[in-house]
Amino acid sequence: MRILVIEDDEALGASLTWGLRAEGYSAQLTADGNEGLWLATEHNFDLIILDVMLPGLDGYQICTRLREAGKWTPILMLTAMDAPLDQAEGLDLGADDYLTKPFEYPVLLAHIRSLLRRAAHPRPALLKSGDLTLDPATRAVHRAGRAIALTPGELSVLEYLLRAEGRVVSKSELLEHCWDLVSQADPAVVEVRIHHLRRKIDQPFTTRTIETIRGSGYRIDPHRP
Repeated sequence: MRILVIEDDEALGASLTWGLRAEGYSAQLTADGNEGLWLATEHNFDLIILDVMLPGLDGYQICTRLREAGKWTPILMLTAMDAPLDQAEGLDLGADDYLTKPFEYPVLLAHIRSLLRRAAHPRPALLKSGDLTLDPATRAVHRAGRAIALTPGELSVLEYLLRAEGRVVSKSELLEHCWDLVSQADPAVVEVRIHHLRRKIDQPFTTRTIETIRGSGYRIDPHRP
Protein backbone atom coordinates (compact mmCIF):
# COMPACT_ATOMS: atom_id res chain seq x y z
CA MET A 1 0.00 0.00 0.00
CA ARG A 2 1.35 3.44 -0.98
CA ILE A 3 0.99 6.31 1.49
CA LEU A 4 1.80 9.96 0.82
CA VAL A 5 2.90 11.89 3.91
CA ILE A 6 2.62 15.70 3.63
CA GLU A 7 4.23 17.00 6.83
CA ASP A 8 6.61 19.95 7.32
CA ASP A 9 7.90 18.95 10.77
CA GLU A 10 11.21 17.37 9.75
CA ALA A 11 11.51 15.03 12.75
CA LEU A 12 7.88 13.91 12.64
CA GLY A 13 7.92 13.42 8.86
CA ALA A 14 11.07 11.29 9.04
CA SER A 15 9.65 9.29 11.95
CA LEU A 16 6.36 8.67 10.16
CA THR A 17 7.93 7.49 6.91
CA TRP A 18 10.44 5.27 8.73
CA GLY A 19 7.69 3.70 10.83
CA LEU A 20 5.34 3.17 7.89
CA ARG A 21 8.07 1.49 5.86
CA ALA A 22 8.88 -0.75 8.81
CA GLU A 23 5.21 -1.80 8.78
CA GLY A 24 5.44 -2.78 5.10
CA TYR A 25 3.88 0.34 3.57
CA SER A 26 5.50 2.31 0.78
CA ALA A 27 5.77 5.89 2.08
CA GLN A 28 6.60 9.07 0.16
CA LEU A 29 7.33 12.26 2.14
CA THR A 30 7.10 15.92 1.20
CA ALA A 31 7.23 18.97 3.46
CA ASP A 32 5.71 21.45 0.99
CA GLY A 33 2.00 21.95 0.32
CA ASN A 34 2.39 22.74 -3.37
CA GLU A 35 4.54 19.68 -4.01
CA GLY A 36 2.15 17.60 -1.93
CA LEU A 37 -0.80 18.60 -4.11
CA TRP A 38 1.21 17.81 -7.25
CA LEU A 39 2.24 14.38 -5.96
CA ALA A 40 -1.31 13.55 -4.86
CA THR A 41 -2.66 14.63 -8.25
CA GLU A 42 -0.06 13.03 -10.52
CA HIS A 43 0.47 9.71 -8.70
CA ASN A 44 -1.81 7.03 -7.31
CA PHE A 45 -1.69 6.62 -3.54
CA ASP A 46 -3.83 4.42 -1.31
CA LEU A 47 -3.85 6.97 1.53
CA ILE A 48 -2.71 10.54 2.22
CA ILE A 49 -1.54 11.68 5.67
CA LEU A 50 -1.96 15.45 5.54
CA ASP A 51 -0.74 18.08 7.99
CA VAL A 52 -2.83 21.26 8.20
CA MET A 53 -0.16 23.93 8.70
CA LEU A 54 2.18 23.71 5.70
CA PRO A 55 4.34 26.07 3.63
CA GLY A 56 2.70 26.90 0.33
CA LEU A 57 -0.80 25.45 0.29
CA ASP A 58 -2.19 24.43 3.66
CA GLY A 59 -3.89 21.10 4.35
CA TYR A 60 -7.40 22.52 3.98
CA GLN A 61 -6.57 23.94 0.53
CA ILE A 62 -4.97 20.68 -0.60
CA CYS A 63 -7.97 18.67 0.55
CA THR A 64 -10.39 21.05 -1.19
CA ARG A 65 -8.51 21.02 -4.50
CA LEU A 66 -8.16 17.23 -4.53
CA ARG A 67 -11.88 16.71 -3.97
CA GLU A 68 -12.79 19.36 -6.56
CA ALA A 69 -10.56 17.50 -9.03
CA GLY A 70 -12.37 14.22 -8.33
CA LYS A 71 -9.48 12.62 -6.43
CA TRP A 72 -11.04 10.52 -3.68
CA THR A 73 -7.91 9.04 -2.10
CA PRO A 74 -8.60 8.65 1.65
CA ILE A 75 -7.17 11.57 3.63
CA LEU A 76 -6.10 11.44 7.28
CA MET A 77 -5.52 14.96 8.60
CA LEU A 78 -2.92 15.61 11.29
CA THR A 79 -2.94 18.85 13.25
CA ALA A 80 -2.13 20.41 16.61
CA MET A 81 -5.40 22.36 16.39
CA ASP A 82 -7.82 20.29 18.44
CA ALA A 83 -10.83 22.61 18.62
CA PRO A 84 -14.08 20.94 17.48
CA LEU A 85 -14.60 23.58 14.78
CA ASP A 86 -11.13 22.89 13.35
CA GLN A 87 -11.94 19.20 13.10
CA ALA A 88 -15.35 19.95 11.59
CA GLU A 89 -13.78 22.18 8.93
CA GLY A 90 -11.35 19.49 7.83
CA LEU A 91 -14.06 16.84 7.62
CA ASP A 92 -16.45 19.17 5.81
CA LEU A 93 -13.79 19.92 3.20
CA GLY A 94 -13.48 16.23 2.35
CA ALA A 95 -11.04 14.67 4.81
CA ASP A 96 -11.95 11.13 5.85
CA ASP A 97 -10.43 11.15 9.33
CA TYR A 98 -8.77 13.52 11.79
CA LEU A 99 -5.99 12.94 14.33
CA THR A 100 -4.66 15.62 16.68
CA LYS A 101 -1.02 15.99 17.71
CA PRO A 102 0.57 14.63 19.79
CA PHE A 103 -0.62 11.09 19.09
CA GLU A 104 0.53 7.58 19.87
CA TYR A 105 1.94 5.71 16.89
CA PRO A 106 -0.23 2.58 17.42
CA VAL A 107 -3.30 4.86 17.31
CA LEU A 108 -2.12 6.31 13.99
CA LEU A 109 -1.68 2.80 12.58
CA ALA A 110 -5.20 1.88 13.72
CA HIS A 111 -6.61 4.95 11.93
CA ILE A 112 -4.68 3.99 8.78
CA ARG A 113 -5.99 0.42 8.83
CA SER A 114 -9.53 1.70 9.35
CA LEU A 115 -9.30 4.07 6.39
CA LEU A 116 -7.83 1.41 4.11
CA ARG A 117 -10.62 -0.99 5.04
CA ARG A 118 -13.18 1.67 4.13
CA ALA A 119 -11.54 2.50 0.78
CA ALA A 120 -13.09 1.69 -2.57
CA HIS A 121 -11.91 -1.93 -2.69
CA PRO A 122 -13.00 -4.57 -0.20
CA ARG A 123 -10.69 -4.82 2.82
CA PRO A 124 -11.39 -8.12 4.63
CA ALA A 125 -9.96 -8.53 8.12
CA LEU A 126 -8.04 -11.66 7.05
CA LEU A 127 -6.58 -12.24 3.57
CA LYS A 128 -6.49 -15.87 2.40
CA SER A 129 -5.44 -18.18 -0.39
CA GLY A 130 -5.99 -21.80 0.52
CA ASP A 131 -4.30 -22.42 3.85
CA LEU A 132 -2.17 -19.26 3.51
CA THR A 133 -3.39 -16.34 5.63
CA LEU A 134 -2.22 -12.77 6.16
CA ASP A 135 -3.60 -10.58 8.95
CA PRO A 136 -3.14 -6.92 7.84
CA ALA A 137 -3.63 -5.67 11.40
CA THR A 138 -0.87 -7.75 13.02
CA ARG A 139 1.19 -8.34 9.83
CA ALA A 140 1.20 -12.05 10.73
CA VAL A 141 1.45 -14.68 7.97
CA HIS A 142 0.61 -18.36 8.52
CA ARG A 143 0.41 -21.45 6.34
CA ALA A 144 -0.89 -24.78 7.58
CA GLY A 145 -0.76 -23.44 11.11
CA ARG A 146 2.91 -22.41 10.88
CA ALA A 147 4.07 -18.83 11.24
CA ILE A 148 6.09 -17.43 8.33
CA ALA A 149 8.49 -14.52 8.90
CA LEU A 150 8.48 -12.01 6.04
CA THR A 151 10.29 -8.71 5.58
CA PRO A 152 8.15 -5.53 5.35
CA GLY A 153 8.76 -5.41 1.59
CA GLU A 154 7.71 -9.04 1.13
CA LEU A 155 4.59 -8.40 3.23
CA SER A 156 3.68 -5.43 1.07
CA VAL A 157 3.86 -7.46 -2.17
CA LEU A 158 2.00 -10.43 -0.71
CA GLU A 159 -0.77 -8.21 0.67
CA TYR A 160 -1.17 -6.38 -2.64
CA LEU A 161 -1.42 -9.62 -4.62
CA LEU A 162 -3.94 -11.08 -2.15
CA ARG A 163 -6.06 -7.93 -2.26
CA ALA A 164 -6.12 -8.11 -6.07
CA GLU A 165 -8.44 -11.15 -5.64
CA GLY A 166 -7.12 -13.17 -8.55
CA ARG A 167 -6.50 -10.25 -10.90
CA VAL A 168 -3.17 -10.34 -12.76
CA VAL A 169 -0.87 -7.63 -11.39
CA SER A 170 1.93 -6.30 -13.59
CA LYS A 171 5.47 -5.57 -12.42
CA SER A 172 4.93 -1.85 -13.00
CA GLU A 173 1.81 -1.89 -10.80
CA LEU A 174 3.69 -3.65 -8.01
CA LEU A 175 6.50 -1.12 -8.31
CA GLU A 176 4.00 1.72 -8.12
CA HIS A 177 2.25 0.45 -5.00
CA CYS A 178 4.90 -1.51 -3.08
CA TRP A 179 8.08 0.51 -3.58
CA ASP A 180 9.02 4.09 -2.80
CA LEU A 181 9.15 6.41 -5.82
CA VAL A 182 12.95 6.58 -5.76
CA SER A 183 13.19 2.80 -6.08
CA GLN A 184 11.03 2.29 -9.14
CA ALA A 185 13.67 2.22 -11.85
CA ASP A 186 14.30 -1.49 -12.39
CA PRO A 187 11.48 -4.07 -12.74
CA ALA A 188 14.05 -6.78 -11.93
CA VAL A 189 13.66 -5.97 -8.23
CA VAL A 190 10.09 -7.30 -8.47
CA GLU A 191 11.34 -10.65 -9.75
CA VAL A 192 13.83 -10.84 -6.87
CA ARG A 193 11.17 -10.13 -4.25
CA ILE A 194 8.75 -12.64 -5.80
CA HIS A 195 11.54 -15.23 -5.73
CA HIS A 196 12.17 -14.57 -2.03
CA LEU A 197 8.44 -14.78 -1.28
CA ARG A 198 8.10 -18.12 -3.04
CA ARG A 199 11.03 -19.53 -1.06
CA LYS A 200 9.20 -18.69 2.16
CA ILE A 201 5.50 -19.27 1.47
CA ASP A 202 5.61 -22.02 -1.17
CA GLN A 203 8.78 -24.11 -1.27
CA PRO A 204 8.65 -25.44 2.32
CA PHE A 205 5.04 -26.51 1.76
CA THR A 206 5.42 -27.83 -1.82
CA THR A 207 2.74 -25.41 -2.99
CA ARG A 208 2.50 -22.81 -5.74
CA THR A 209 0.62 -19.75 -4.55
CA ILE A 210 2.09 -16.99 -6.72
CA GLU A 211 1.51 -17.71 -10.40
CA THR A 212 3.58 -16.09 -13.16
CA ILE A 213 1.44 -15.03 -16.11
CA ARG A 214 3.99 -14.79 -18.89
CA GLY A 215 4.16 -11.32 -20.40
CA SER A 216 1.57 -9.94 -17.97
CA GLY A 217 2.64 -10.25 -14.33
CA TYR A 218 1.64 -12.27 -11.27
CA ARG A 219 -1.53 -13.45 -9.61
CA ILE A 220 -2.76 -15.26 -6.50
CA ASP A 221 -5.98 -17.25 -6.64
CA PRO A 222 -7.87 -16.38 -3.42
CA HIS A 223 -10.27 -19.29 -3.91
CA ARG A 224 -7.76 -22.12 -4.20
CA PRO A 225 -8.59 -25.09 -1.95
